[in-house]
Amino acid sequence: MVSPVYIKPLLALLVIAAIAGIATVVFRSGPHDSAPVQSAHQQLPHNIDVALKKARFSEIKDGLVVWELVAERVEYDKSGDKAYLSDIRMEFQHTRSHGMVTVTADKGEYSSVAKTVRLNGHVHLVTEDGASFKTDSIIYTGATAQFSTADPVIFRQQRLRLTAVGMKLSVNNQLARFSSTVSAVISGR
Repeated sequence: MVSPVYIKPLLALLVIAAIAGIATVVFRSGPHDSAPVQSAHQQLPHNIDVALKKARFSEIKDGLVVWELVAERVEYDKSGDKAYLSDIRMEFQHTRSHGMVTVTADKGEYSSVAKTVRLNGHVHLVTEDGASFKTDSIIYTGATAQFSTADPVIFRQQRLRLTAVGMKLSVNNQLARFSSTVSAVISGR
């Protein structure tokens, strides 16, 4: 017969052994990653140095925000001049001379040196007074505060629907000039 002095330490030893056995089974049967984990640097393309989520860009003139651009994902190239953007929303603030302008696009490219924003994929530009422009790509040039495209454009405002190939739109006075193949339809009330 086992002495009562040894029963408590023996039970404690059995409990510890059972816990260790259960822990070993859990760790061995846990999830196994077959592919090695890559570092963030290895996942980026060779020409990209930094990638960010929910990045915000803005242009400020005379202490006032001219426009603000928010992108869900941004990748900077190694030269530091270009940023490649995804899921873009660009807003031009309301001023005395013009109302607010909002532009959305799937992808884009921002050049800090040239002060241009190239937008591609489901580009939709809307002015505060209800004018709507849809196109596949458009370029914003900061020096002239102007949007331009050589692609087909669909313009709508109130009862007017206009299609054209090519357009220039000044942000400052919100005056649009359509280049060619212009077709317009005015619907009844």
